[in-house]
Amino acid sequence: MDLHQLVQQFAQPGRLQTIIVRQQRRAPALSVDSTLAIAERGLDGDHHAARQPWRPGGNKRQVTLIQAEHMPVVAAFMGCELVDPMMLRRNLVVSGLNLLAAKAVFKHEPMVLRIGAEVILEITGPCEPCSRMEELLGPGGYNAMRGHSGMNARIIQGGRLSVDDAVRCQSASFAGDTPLASSPSLF
Repeated sequence: MDLHQLVQQFAQPGRLQTIIVRQQRRAPALSVDSTLAIAERGLDGDHHAARQPWRPGGNKRQVTLIQAEHMPVVAAFMGCELVDPMMLRRNLVVSGLNLLAAKAVFKHEPMVLRIGAEVILEITGPCEPCSRMEELLGPGGYNAMRGHSGMNARIIQGGRLSVDDAVRCQSASFAGDTPLASSPSLF
C-alpha cells in the first residue's frame, strides 16, 4: 500500500460527542443537541455564522473542532482531573477519529469530514491556542493546549448536525454528488 492509499484508511468512524455555539465573542458557550451547519458561514447560533464571507468559500475558521481524546491530556498537563470542553470554546468535540489525519496530505487529493448524512467539512489547519487559555485554564493553559487545541474547518456542504452523528474522513472525490472539485475552498 502506498502513501496515497494509507492516508485514506481509517479504522472506524468517529462520533460527534458535543456541539458548542458561542452567540457572541467572549459570551458564555452553549452546548446544544443539534444545530444547522451553514455552508461557507458557520453553525447556526454561533457568532462566526453571522459574519458575511469576505471571499468565495468564506474564511478558514468557520467551525472549530477538538478531539475528545485530547481533553485528558490537557487536564494532565494542567494537573487537574478533567477539562470541560465548554471552557475551550471549540464548536465540535469529536471522539474516535484522528482529526489531524483528516488534513489533506496531497493538494490534488483533498480530504473531507462527513458528519451525519449531510454535512461536509474541509479541515483547513490547526486551531492554535490563544492567550485566553491562561485566563480560562489558569497559568500554563496556553502551553497545555499547544498541539492539542484542535482544528479549523470550512463548511463545504451544510445541513443538520446532531450529537452522536457519525464522523467519517474520506477523499473529497467520494463525498457524494456535491460539486467539491469546483469549490473555491478546496486548495
